[in-house]
Amino acid sequence: MIKKYTDKKKDGTTFTPVPLADFLAKKLLTYIRPADNPIMINDPACGDGALLMALAGKLSEAGIQFNISGSDKNPSFTDQTVKQLSNRFADSVIDIKCKDFISERLGGLFSFEKVNDVIIANPPYVRTQVLGAEYAKKIADSFGLTGRIDLYYPFLINMTESLRPGGLLGVITSNRFLTTKSGADIRAYLLRNYEILEIIDLGDTKPFDTAVLPAVFIGRKKPCDDESKSHKFISIYESRSSDKSGLMHTGVDIYDVINQETDGLFRIGSQEYVVRTGMLDRSGNAGSVWCIKSEESSSLITKIESKMSNRISDFFKVRVGIKSCADDVFLSDDFTEHRPEDVWFRDMISQENIDGGDIKGPLPRVIYPYYENNGEKAVLDIDVYPEAKAFFTQHEERLKRRSYLIKSKKKWYEYWVPQNPVLWKYPKLVWADISSEPRFAIDYTGALVNGNCYWICGTSSEDLDMLYLILGIANSKLMAEYHDMKFNNKLYSGKRRYLSQYVEQYPLPDIKSDEAKRILHLTKEFVKCKISTERNIYKSRIEAAVKAAFGITD
Repeated sequence: MIKKYTDKKKDGTTFTPVPLADFLAKKLLTYIRPADNPIMINDPACGDGALLMALAGKLSEAGIQFNISGSDKNPSFTDQTVKQLSNRFADSVIDIKCKDFISERLGGLFSFEKVNDVIIANPPYVRTQVLGAEYAKKIADSFGLTGRIDLYYPFLINMTESLRPGGLLGVITSNRFLTTKSGADIRAYLLRNYEILEIIDLGDTKPFDTAVLPAVFIGRKKPCDDESKSHKFISIYESRSSDKSGLMHTGVDIYDVINQETDGLFRIGSQEYVVRTGMLDRSGNAGSVWCIKSEESSSLITKIESKMSNRISDFFKVRVGIKSCADDVFLSDDFTEHRPEDVWFRDMISQENIDGGDIKGPLPRVIYPYYENNGEKAVLDIDVYPEAKAFFTQHEERLKRRSYLIKSKKKWYEYWVPQNPVLWKYPKLVWADISSEPRFAIDYTGALVNGNCYWICGTSSEDLDMLYLILGIANSKLMAEYHDMKFNNKLYSGKRRYLSQYVEQYPLPDIKSDEAKRILHLTKEFVKCKISTERNIYKSRIEAAVKAAFGITD
């Protein structure tokens, strides 16, 4: 049983606000082709019927005949939806079933007829961690997906299977699939099966009460696996910039702003938004992140990449920090009964310790059950340490609930992602996973790195120089602009994700070039300097040097 499937908006996506439902229905109406017979519209996660009501209303106003089908696994939703639709659209055939759109396929009952002309949906968003490892694997195997999945991935595949060739799909989903590594399979699937008409990243505009950031996908199912040109891509995010020099537009609401299809800074009431428009960038492979290709972004990316010599991935492996999946135990400071012996404790850098290019303490202490043994990772034996054994025994039930860890043949008191303690002693570049500004810093303390950060380490003097070069470039405003245009991964409140798959693609100039040497020198001086006014001077010089290295003159 998947609880979030039928919960209210803050947990799943059963309910769709009327303005958003109307917006998607209007968009779909512009692409619906006239037909001699009534068209079939469907919503396989219909909830309270808001999307079906909106689309049926637009079709009725346009004089287009239609029949309605749909499903939801909650009978109270289906009963309510049938009643609402029947009262308003008595001339249409209405077939709303109480069924689980995904479980039918998992149970071997999947045999969709391709009968739907238009599918409009807001399928539930439920990530792997909530689905549970066993159920997630069953879904992944059945639908040919890899990595971490979300429940709306199989929904998209099932909806495609039930759509006629040439039929329309209009869905509201989490925008995570646009840019995450786990979304590569579903991006490739959509490219194979659809002529993409519009992608609208609604960003942090908060059109409804949910933790996810939504996006709209509209596509026409291809009659065969052929190539087709990309279409419109629009994004809208809250503006956090103090720079108001850009052209300021006004709008009634976010849907009014999106429909203007104009780049720039918009004001809606007291809130400001940045809108970017363009086409879907298809320059990468099928699983590449989806980002906006505009004249401005293409020009900047082309200029920077024409001057690069390498990418970070050519020199370093980007690693995520340690993950215990039981922080309440390993980060505990409650040792009223038993405190593990000192050998079990290590300092750890968390994202709140990274500020202004520096590592700032005090660093939290974490229980870390690993040590280096002749250049290899080894696990501390709790039978040798009575206090540690007593402490972990107190939490044994909690730790053994991590069944995925036990199945991987790890000891029940180990970490899910431990990293290799051999590497901690080397200098490393550390940065926050989520941040509104780039926050990269060099660490010499040998501290561990928390799972809310990423890191690379240097094992030689040449590596250390490269880390300083990366530090200067990665903290620059130019690279933040490149990051936004290349990876399109803004989150809420102007924050970005600095995931490994993005940072490892950062371009680097030839370290032997004069420009790179200048960045390296200035960055080292910046790190050594502790006077804020002088640091600001170094920062501006580093910015200028980074621009010069990549041929940016304005």
